[in-house]
Amino acid sequence: MSAPAQPERLRATLIGFIAVLLWATLALFTTATGQVPPFLLLGLTFGIAFAVSLLRWLWLARRDRARFLAIFRQPWPVWALGIVGLFGYHALYFTALDHAPPVEASLIAYLWPLLIVLLSALLPGERLHWTHLLGGAIGLVGAALLVLQRADGALAFEARYIAGYLAALGCAFTWSIYSVMSRRFGQAPTDLVGAFCGATALLGFVAHLAVGEPAIWPAGGWQWAAVIALGLGPVGLAFFVWDYGVKRGDIKALGACSYASPLLSTILLILAGQAEATATVILACLLIIGGAVIASRDLWMRKASQPA
Repeated sequence: MSAPAQPERLRATLIGFIAVLLWATLALFTTATGQVPPFLLLGLTFGIAFAVSLLRWLWLARRDRARFLAIFRQPWPVWALGIVGLFGYHALYFTALDHAPPVEASLIAYLWPLLIVLLSALLPGERLHWTHLLGGAIGLVGAALLVLQRADGALAFEARYIAGYLAALGCAFTWSIYSVMSRRFGQAPTDLVGAFCGATALLGFVAHLAVGEPAIWPAGGWQWAAVIALGLGPVGLAFFVWDYGVKRGDIKALGACSYASPLLSTILLILAGQAEATATVILACLLIIGGAVIASRDLWMRKASQPA
């Protein structure tokens, strides 16, 4: 896949950043779903994303049948990558939260933006610059502050939580490899993500039954509204715009800018009265924004240097 022109690259990067904004609402909407167990919620939300994709496919099939059929004519590695990426990430994340304290598990899992910055150097036409490393590291520190300030203390890694720590690390590697390899399979259309959502929903329901989760469904209109919002936004549209961004945009800048997600998530929780504004949040904000600007410097500098 040839490198996209600079204006298109910037546009795709900005589109990919929409996913970061949507993922920032994940915690807020999830808390509003009540006591719905994780894998059941996974099946419901990805099922909604799949249903929306079906509408898109029906429209496309009537307009351009050849293009519609071409969506699904992809080599098996593309299918394996998409299904393992989406379901594997969430399954490992839930496992990490079940077997380790959420503070440590969340911090380890959120190594994926830095891993994207590092692993993307292996892609054709990409190079790793010191600004990417510095920006990613600064963003990591900012994200760590957001997580640690809830624990009011330093990390305390204990041997009894090793399974959870390993699951969280696997979570980070799963999503970073999925994102980087999606760039590698750039010829696969973004519409295919809808099929990945369908497979993830099915596997979510299977896992719900396999692990013996209690069948606690959303209670009341507000909880169902939260489930629908999740399926349309952070568990729906987010994966489509992320796919577009990592395939056509500046993947290293996207990786570094992804640290904005825990920041924005914290701000939303503060506005909703579920978290407290502290000096730590302000410092984390400065670190995350600064790291994102540094990591994406070459993107903006190239754009600014182009003749009008």
